[in-house]
Amino acid sequence: MTTTPRLSVLDLIPVRTGQTSADAVASSVALARAADRLGFERYWFAEHHNMPAVASTTPPVLIAAIAAKTERIRVGSGGVMLPNHAPLVVAEQFAALEALAPGRIDLGIGRAPGSDPVITQLLRISGPTADVDRFPDHIADILSLLSPDGATLRLTSGREYPITATPAAQATPTLWLLGSSDYSAKLAAELGLPYVFANHFSGEGLERALELYRTEYRPSEAHPAPETFLTVNASVAPTAEEAADRALPQLHSMARLRTNKPMRPLETVEEALAAPRDSIGEEVIAGMRRRWIIGDPDASAAELRRLAERHGVDEIMVVPIGGTYEAEPADATPGRVQTLELLAGALAS
Repeated sequence: MTTTPRLSVLDLIPVRTGQTSADAVASSVALARAADRLGFERYWFAEHHNMPAVASTTPPVLIAAIAAKTERIRVGSGGVMLPNHAPLVVAEQFAALEALAPGRIDLGIGRAPGSDPVITQLLRISGPTADVDRFPDHIADILSLLSPDGATLRLTSGREYPITATPAAQATPTLWLLGSSDYSAKLAAELGLPYVFANHFSGEGLERALELYRTEYRPSEAHPAPETFLTVNASVAPTAEEAADRALPQLHSMARLRTNKPMRPLETVEEALAAPRDSIGEEVIAGMRRRWIIGDPDASAAELRRLAERHGVDEIMVVPIGGTYEAEPADATPGRVQTLELLAGALAS
């Protein structure tokens, strides 16, 4: 029997030529409302910094905004890059979000910086807020701080000092570990936490990471069995040709990142089609296209079903990367909305 996976969304809030941050955020609000209306499971924001093509810098702020404008969809981070933040601050932010939208908040946590070394140092200018070497300890701290009972700090004087993320928590966000290596898979298994591999970004090592996670999983009270899903970039349109054209701006942007070229706002579809060809970039793009979902609704839905069955998951988180034509409104993202609508329709049929 072919698996029909549930669908979710990961949003980086792409910024294109001629678009302001306000335009980009407005288009993502509309996209989240569409995902809510279409029955998607969850809507996550990534954390990236100082990137001209990405406006998703502050997941907690964006989560609060989207939670207020949607009705049923889970909202969360994909993820908060913990080395950039103090664990107590993260716990307090997400405890507050859980109070605002009870039962709808996911806290996805990663250990990458989400930017270049210069920005990483600026983010940590007041000192090492969450030392990468202590990442497992800080995950445990956040879990304790978020719990209704809170945590207890033992001071040098020997006195115990109670700490809670909120005064009277009734429920806690669901914490997910994110990563693109064996490390995060093994840590999630050890802690008995849900886990997501960043397949949309890399794709290398996916099978090994999922196998490690599942075989080494230690059941926890909150999560007696391993929980995971896939992420994948997708551009879906009425025709395969349109889907390919709309995917090109994001493919070019990722190729620039992979070949260490200066980053800039996403091109429009017309700019991407007119851009000069680069042999090295074309090779990188060809490799990415093989892992992305780019096509018409039926072919794309069939590929999603194959992915879900091949990797034993019942949910796929889509990064909708459909680009925009110059004539389309600056505060809208028709290619991304279209991707969600067509995928949801094709999987339901």
